Amino acid sequence: MVTITKNNFDFIRVLLAFIVFLGHLGTLSASEKLAFLQYSPIEIAVFGFFVVSGFLIARSYERSSGLKSYLKKRIRRILPAYLLVIFLSATLLSLVSTYSFTEYFSDPQVYKYLFWNSLFLNFKAPWLPGVFGNQAVNGALWTLKIEMCYYFCVPLLFLLFGKNNKYRNISLMIIYFLSLVYLNYFESIHKISTAKQLPGSLSYFIPGMLIYFNFDFFIKNKNILFIIALVTVWIDLIFNLVLLSPVMIGIIVLYIAYSFKFLNNFGKYGDFTYGIYIFHFPIIRVFTTLGLFQDYNPYIMAVICMFVVVAVGICSWHFYEKKFL
Repeated sequence: MVTITKNNFDFIRVLLAFIVFLGHLGTLSASEKLAFLQYSPIEIAVFGFFVVSGFLIARSYERSSGLKSYLKKRIRRILPAYLLVIFLSATLLSLVSTYSFTEYFSDPQVYKYLFWNSLFLNFKAPWLPGVFGNQAVNGALWTLKIEMCYYFCVPLLFLLFGKNNKYRNISLMIIYFLSLVYLNYFESIHKISTAKQLPGSLSYFIPGMLIYFNFDFFIKNKNILFIIALVTVWIDLIFNLVLLSPVMIGIIVLYIAYSFKFLNNFGKYGDFTYGIYIFHFPIIRVFTTLGLFQDYNPYIMAVICMFVVVAVGICSWHFYEKKFL
């Protein structure tokens, strides 16, 4: 019997993080030779992260001794590194700003950036003065706001639809379809960014929880569920629907998590995916601002950029994040 603790979540998170990295590299590098990377399925990767969160956060809450213990663990995992990338961006990016050092740190926008981003309200102050043409410093951080909301949603969902509640599955499915109504409505009026916020993104988080609650059934039938999921996602894509595909993406992600045993030890050297995810966006933009993709071989620069991102992620984990856990 497959045990819930032997899984490939470390591999999945690295894979999803690299899909996001490659997609942003194709867009932010402004290089025609790297433009093909824009077709990297960033959106699916982000939704995959939400599925994983639904499963693992539900598991974390159930295994915690209480609400305080659960929140302490969750906040320690996400907040220190998040605040680090905000602080480092506000300080180190002064080196690539078109403003002088004095002008930069005299500008109120720097402190607005620190304040609003520290509260996960990145949209209130996404840019820094003279940095990247006053464009968003770190467009990847919007998902962290949603992740924090998930942390507080799970205790409420457990209270209402805990593991021993006989109406648990149907209740969560109702929430799932209500979130789809929200998501599809705002997509239909072309407010895509609004559609992806809560409660729309719950349509990807809930499947992770459902599979956790029904883990034995999922493992017993995972092969047939995987085939059904592939066919259903394909049909949804053909007809441009968002109806069952979130659940099916959840099945596909969790199928990979509990298959391919040779990937079980992928994370033995550390959990540096989070560092890769939160640091990659400004690093790519620094490469672009310095003209590295334009002045040198863009393929070589892309590889160097990747190694820099991975190195920063590893350092963030071993020298900073791990100390808070």
